[in-house]
Amino acid sequence: MPDAVPTLSLPSGETVPILGQGTWRMGENGKKAKAEIAALRLGLDLGMTLIDTAEMYADGGSEEVVAEAIAGRRDETFLVSKVWPGNASRAGTLAACENSLRRLRTDRLDLYLLHWPSRFPVAETVDAFEQLRAAGKIRHWGVSNFDPGEMEEVVSLPAGPQVATNQVLYNLTRRGIEADLLPWCRARKIPIMAYSPIEQGRMARHPALAAIGSRHQATPAQIALAWLLRQGDLMVIPKAGSVEHVRENRAALDLRLTEADLAELDRAFPPPTRPRKLQML
Repeated sequence: MPDAVPTLSLPSGETVPILGQGTWRMGENGKKAKAEIAALRLGLDLGMTLIDTAEMYADGGSEEVVAEAIAGRRDETFLVSKVWPGNASRAGTLAACENSLRRLRTDRLDLYLLHWPSRFPVAETVDAFEQLRAAGKIRHWGVSNFDPGEMEEVVSLPAGPQVATNQVLYNLTRRGIEADLLPWCRARKIPIMAYSPIEQGRMARHPALAAIGSRHQATPAQIALAWLLRQGDLMVIPKAGSVEHVRENRAALDLRLTEADLAELDRAFPPPTRPRKLQML
């Protein structure tokens, strides 16, 4: 049995694993459902108990796959879902949460996120989050794809100190948040959740990652994950559609990149020298 997955603390003090499981594109093809469910269940077995989904993924189909994967194991899962911005009015958020709970076959979400800034005032969405939290329908709330200015607006709200995370695109090819958003969140102890950590698989073919991987007997994708995981204060949520891919992701936790490796990665993927517009996928 591998060592336990390291954890970090949310602003509430609750701990969550730094390596979780993403589910973007799951539920889109019924022929893949069995493999997707098996992958998520193995991830739970290996300590990757944070599972991230959203009502938008496969029009709710991803949540249904997750429901099957966590059946009988709900209490060991830290379950995250997201409200689509078009539903993020006060009433729409309440209804969207109920629909997600129904598809996920559970009575509560551990973390509920606004998927990206919407046309509705964020104060309205946060009011709905707080109503859901008071009712026990969600335990924590946060946001996704919010830049520093948008985060300033969130934390200025009366309930702003409750924001648990900002889930954003972050990987070696998308380092823009290091110039502004990442230090901003770190200064306020709001952990980042990094999605698409290997750029939807595209980084797996990068020669610099392959060269470093050969020295560690690791795949390029594992090097990309290890680069993020070494920071220790990020939640990283790679998707894995097969049990083999889950094992590969989990093994990235055991890699130890050297200073020479990190310098080589900085040369191949230069860090930002100035703030950039927040990127999304």
